[in-house]
Amino acid sequence: MASPDLNWLIVRNNNSYLLKKREIKKPFSTEANNLKNVSSFRYSGLVQKKTVGVVPATDKKGFTVVLKTKKNENKPAKNTYKIAFNQGARSSLKKLRNTLVHNHYRNDLKQAAVRRASALLRSQRAPKPKKAAAKKE
Repeated sequence: MASPDLNWLIVRNNNSYLLKKREIKKPFSTEANNLKNVSSFRYSGLVQKKTVGVVPATDKKGFTVVLKTKKNENKPAKNTYKIAFNQGARSSLKKLRNTLVHNHYRNDLKQAAVRRASALLRSQRAPKPKKAAAKKE
């Protein structure tokens, strides 16, 4: 495998995941394991050896973290593993933070992963019922 820097130089302007639009300076990216959906070397899920992805759980309760392993680096079908978090918002976010920090796994992506997971959990909450407008007599 080539270095991540060389891979980025090759795919940064041309890949099937880019979303380029007029009047937008930084193109978006739809690739897997890209936490901010921005086309940049730091967040790229294509070229980094270690990536973090946060996706909703299959049962729509909680979220799943997708991590890339170094063991099967040349086997794309086998080089990821998933960890499901569905206990509750606070404990799940704390466990996610601890997983990334204690395993020394991309500490620079910790805050972005927590924000993405928090947004997923917020979207899964039931909407609050709207209060009826008080009638003035």
